[in-house]
Amino acid sequence: MAADHSVGFEPAERLAKDRDSVRRRFWRKLKQVAATLPFAEDLLAAYYCAFDKQTPRHVQAALLGAIAYFILPFDFIPDMLPVLGFTDDAAVLATAIRMVASHITPEHREAARARLKRGIESSDILNEPSS
Repeated sequence: MAADHSVGFEPAERLAKDRDSVRRRFWRKLKQVAATLPFAEDLLAAYYCAFDKQTPRHVQAALLGAIAYFILPFDFIPDMLPVLGFTDDAAVLATAIRMVASHITPEHREAARARLKRGIESSDILNEPSS
């Protein structure tokens, strides 16, 4: 009997197909946790790449899946646990970024840095261009 290596990821795969929901829920969750998230810049760069119209569809799909896993209210390690809470999210994101690293451009990274510098609380977040 073959092992199923996708157990637990099905909800993220379904959510990733609803781009508008991913956008809304991403910013809501990021606002809640940005101050404690050591990989916030990488997460934002992945977000900007995923919503960039120039990014190939297969790259968008991989990144949207990782972002969807981040925003799900449940995962392998609950996010509310100190220190360990985001390790699974970081691992999923790091794997996705490694797979598509050549598509995350300096512009995506600069947009992430600029967004963090301006602050996550800004009211213009949902109106940001998707490139």
